[in-house]
Amino acid sequence: MEKQEKRKKMRYTKTVMLKRMFAIILLFTVFATPFASSAAVFNPNFLISDEEFTNIFSMDLGQIQEFLSRGSLATYMTEDLDGKKRYAADIIWRTAQRNGVNPQVILVMLQKEQSLVLDPDPSEDQLDWAMGYAVCDSCTHDDPTIQRFRGFAKQVNSATLQFSEGYLTDLAANGETVTGLAPGQATLIDDVTVIPANNATAALYTYTPHLHGNQNFVTLWQQWFIRHYPGGSLLQNKENGAVWLIQYDERRPITSRTAFVSRFADKNIISVDPSELEVYPIGSPISLPNYSLLHAENGDIYLLVDDAIRHITSMEAFRSIGFNTDDLIDVTEDDLQGYTLGEPITSDSLYPQGVLLQDTKTGGVFYVENGEKFPILSREILTARFVGRPLIPTKPSELDVYPKGNPVLFSDGTLMGVKGSPEVFFISEGKRRPILNGTIFETFGWKWENVIWTNEASILVHPLGSVISNTTMEEMDPTEILTASR
Repeated sequence: MEKQEKRKKMRYTKTVMLKRMFAIILLFTVFATPFASSAAVFNPNFLISDEEFTNIFSMDLGQIQEFLSRGSLATYMTEDLDGKKRYAADIIWRTAQRNGVNPQVILVMLQKEQSLVLDPDPSEDQLDWAMGYAVCDSCTHDDPTIQRFRGFAKQVNSATLQFSEGYLTDLAANGETVTGLAPGQATLIDDVTVIPANNATAALYTYTPHLHGNQNFVTLWQQWFIRHYPGGSLLQNKENGAVWLIQYDERRPITSRTAFVSRFADKNIISVDPSELEVYPIGSPISLPNYSLLHAENGDIYLLVDDAIRHITSMEAFRSIGFNTDDLIDVTEDDLQGYTLGEPITSDSLYPQGVLLQDTKTGGVFYVENGEKFPILSREILTARFVGRPLIPTKPSELDVYPKGNPVLFSDGTLMGVKGSPEVFFISEGKRRPILNGTIFETFGWKWENVIWTNEASILVHPLGSVISNTTMEEMDPTEILTASR
């Protein structure tokens, strides 16, 4: 109980202090663009996960009401199915609970079909056909056969029922929807072959049998409801277990366990829905362990160091450093694509794989690589960056031989803070990015026990980056939010 109270108090303190810090930063900095591109990545075979589509607990009534404050629906009242007048948010929430469809899906559909979430002054016609339900491509809103579906509440109810008791029920019972769409089964949508990955995707294409309309759905879904993780994040697809590194607005697949453990730690993995991965284009794979010796097809040999390959210029250099031909890994030219070309390794290269030298007088530790020494400012950086690496006692006179470089930084993906201070930062592309508050911290799936508390110098050596907060519509240009289009 005491531990729980302490955690609550800590979280509250972190939230208050970080909000103050955020306000100060706002006065002195101009924020950069959110790390993930605002342009949606569209995979026509996967629109949304089944779990997300039916998650009726994604928003409560208050959150829906707040979300609608961006447009006129916040104050819109109309007759519900039972004849009682209710606010739009109340109708959306009640319908989501009753019919088993995520209220976020309803919000996206309202914007996709009739621009109702953002429109400051929608027409009665927009409201009457809010979800586009029963309106076929060749139909008009005056068609007498569809008048029984006219009205905001009827539209929201009928559309969601069509999904839950129509398409999804058909898929469960018959393996396909009424139009023959099914997971794993190819179909032509606007002359493009689409193979739905799941039931939710098949259902959405059945409702809107057009590519562009469903692309609009994905764009809105990604902009409104998908977290955009900073570079350095390790994300695991909760459905198939695949692990990806988010780096420079791309997701890089990590295709082998040996490659993973040579660079990353299991504790930093965050489990996410497939939809949260779909916002990133796929980058080059991480397949080989760090410090692998790569033997190219033309006979060249390279040392792999993170995302760079260093050409070993001669076999004399290879042997003088202590490498063994038994350790060579044969690779193709394609395997080498995506790596940058680092500094060549010659017979004169000193410690190309890096070494830790400890000053016998002061106890200070330096990372020495390629004949240059880089100071390590704290024990926390040492243990985080160089697990299991031995320290070599070295006289000051011997250390003086090496020119001094910049201090060693924490690796991307590290959570850190100053001992005794509540601020928490995430290291992304070499910068320290403040996390707005404790709620944001936990929303992103981070764990408090993974925060490394260190001295101030070890924090300030990282340049200050933009604040990490939820990606919301307030951070986006309203003109970039798509209006109605099926």
